[in-house]
Amino acid sequence: MKIMVFGAGGQIGREVCRAAWRPQYTILPLDRKAVDVTKSGAVGAVFAREAPDLAINLAAYTAVDRAENEPEEAWSVNCAGAANIAAACADHTTPLIQLSTDYVFDGHKAGPYREDDAVAPLGVYGHSKEAGERAVRAAFAQHVILRTAWVFGAYGANFVKTMLRLAAERPVLRVVTDQRGCPTAAADIAAALTVIARHIERGEAKWGTYHFAGARATSWHGFAEAIFNLAVPQLAARPHVEPITTDQYPTPARRPMNSVLDCRKIKEAFGISPPPWGTALANVIREILGSRPAPGT
Repeated sequence: MKIMVFGAGGQIGREVCRAAWRPQYTILPLDRKAVDVTKSGAVGAVFAREAPDLAINLAAYTAVDRAENEPEEAWSVNCAGAANIAAACADHTTPLIQLSTDYVFDGHKAGPYREDDAVAPLGVYGHSKEAGERAVRAAFAQHVILRTAWVFGAYGANFVKTMLRLAAERPVLRVVTDQRGCPTAAADIAAALTVIARHIERGEAKWGTYHFAGARATSWHGFAEAIFNLAVPQLAARPHVEPITTDQYPTPARRPMNSVLDCRKIKEAFGISPPPWGTALANVIREILGSRPAPGT
């Protein structure tokens, strides 16, 4: 089974490429240099040349705040890029896994978001990703759209790496406490994709939209505290993390106050239970800091 991975150079793509795939799978990683997903001709050409059995689209414009000033760039990748890949999948009858985001919701719901809850993005990033979802659904029925949230890992830009960098620069960090979500390890997403791919290979896929996010909701402030609790043996000093409200930390893009995702559907369809994010966080911190576990841990 040949699996073509778009966006292989990103933080999730890197983990997908080093995931524990079955020996009979061939992973074809494609980063932005290998193929420009915004060009339909380039996408079509790589499908014709490689004839994949499955396509995974991880290519995305993820700079949430910058997207407010660069909407064309965000839409070209997140919507047009997804549409181009989905169209090629339809032309070649190739199943597609498309990654999406919690930012398709406005965060006004009191409880966890289910897959069939109404979408209402707040900013350019969320709007462009939601439009990408619609493009995939319109192009080809054999798809799995996987929404995730608060992604972290050893590669790329993410909250964990930012916190560890700032810890070396500042004794006090002010972190938002009234936005809630589920941190999700890139490696755990990659592991979930291997399971979904296996179901597709066996002809047992249940097509549609699913949520996958780390178990146990927290705030950005709570996430920061967890990061420093785990990293303190390798830090020169642990910063004080001061809780603040969203109003005290204005950003160009509005974010959903509630990003918690209900992940029961993916358990029922694929037998996937999102793991607690703490174990993966400890592994990521060790990898980022280039250290071994402290004695006694």
